[in-house]
Amino acid sequence: MEKKIRVLVVDDSAVVRQSLTSILESDPQIEVMGTAADPLIAVKKIMKEVPDVITLDIEMPRMDGLTFLRKIMSQHPIPVVVISSLTSQGTEVAMKALEYGASEIIGKPAMNAAQFFNESKIMLCDAVKAASQAKLSRLKIISTPTVELVKPKYSADIILEKASLKSRIVDTEKIIVLGASTGGTEAIRLLLRNLPSRMPGIAIVQHMPEGFTKSFANSLNANSELEVKEAEDGDRLYQGRVLIAPGNHHMLLKRNGKEYSVEVKEGPLVNRHRPSVDVLFRSAARYAGQNATGIILTGMGADGAKGLLELKDAGANTIAQDQQTSVVFGMPKEAIKLGAADEILGIDAIAPFLIKKFH
Repeated sequence: MEKKIRVLVVDDSAVVRQSLTSILESDPQIEVMGTAADPLIAVKKIMKEVPDVITLDIEMPRMDGLTFLRKIMSQHPIPVVVISSLTSQGTEVAMKALEYGASEIIGKPAMNAAQFFNESKIMLCDAVKAASQAKLSRLKIISTPTVELVKPKYSADIILEKASLKSRIVDTEKIIVLGASTGGTEAIRLLLRNLPSRMPGIAIVQHMPEGFTKSFANSLNANSELEVKEAEDGDRLYQGRVLIAPGNHHMLLKRNGKEYSVEVKEGPLVNRHRPSVDVLFRSAARYAGQNATGIILTGMGADGAKGLLELKDAGANTIAQDQQTSVVFGMPKEAIKLGAADEILGIDAIAPFLIKKFH
């Protein structure tokens, strides 16, 4: 029998602790080994038994979650999933938690939401599974993950039909489309920081909850020569601009003549995600074709693998992050298995590759 992922739930609300425990234990691959009302209680429990993953509220009494997270990561690294409120302060602190080593961010679910036990359950359980596989030391190679996700209910077909290979795109502006999940926030930060302002427009899907992508985009914008913003429906994509798909919405590339824009829309989970990398990649295959460069970075699961193959089939140049520098070698691995990647590069090598390609 496969060993379950043991989780310690840390939250000052008894109602939240009970709800998270119920949701996590509804997944046969997960067991809650204990709960704690604050970090000091959590420390005592960790000293007795080390969990595989910690879910952590970052707004708590006695010791705040960020301080606790920094202590964990500096003394005895354990994968952490941050459960954060959607307040402006909460999103900023959650972004800081990613910099301190948290593996995933999940928005604190509304306890009265009708869909709490379907989409929220999927996202929470998947976040814990992804965190359990994350490398806390970026350059250390780990063995192939053994936990498999439930087969996704929908493919990108539900949002956009696959285009015929006959519909080749004429030469127009170049664009870059990129997808990532677990570990992607820091990988994207490193990549954009090393790119000059004169780069093709870049559209990015990073698996992240609603409310956090704006803070993520603002943080990237402050630390890059590129203009980075959370995408809004109809935003133009042009040289030197980066658009980040807003959490809980799919983002598609559109084209009008030689100009690109994005469509931001609602819809069901695709590959268990919204936004979905496959949706962005399929739209880029259709509307940009050989003028696109597709990049798939670290993340659990297979979202983006088929889309990267569609991009390659449409004539695009395609890149997958290598195993050594991936926090979770899931999405790139699946793309490589499909033969979708022209290049397999470490995260430090992608920016130089793009600079050489476009300059």
